[in-house]
Amino acid sequence: MFDGDDLESTLHFGLFLKDEIVAIASFMKNKNDLLKSKNQYQLRGMAVLKKVQGMGFGKKILAFGEKALKAEDIETVWCNARKVAVNFYNRNGYEIIGKPFNIEGIGTHYVMFKNLQ
Repeated sequence: MFDGDDLESTLHFGLFLKDEIVAIASFMKNKNDLLKSKNQYQLRGMAVLKKVQGMGFGKKILAFGEKALKAEDIETVWCNARKVAVNFYNRNGYEIIGKPFNIEGIGTHYVMFKNLQ
């Protein structure tokens, strides 16, 4: 659970394989001062079940969320990406901005963004 999960502006998506949810993504209206665009959303939570990782479900749910944001004229989506996820986001059109930072107990993160317009 994140602060803002229950706001009307927050978008939650789930991807099902048969009757099992295998991937989720949540996008929240949130501005990052490193970015100049006015209409920004943050990818705040994304996960894919370990047993289906590497099968393209992360890419599919990310693209679905981006398409929904673009339809609402959102200019930019950004996230705090774990170091181990940087290559995934790069392959999906995201770029690093700013310097790496540490989240205690989790590790090194990078702010990454993608322009949708």
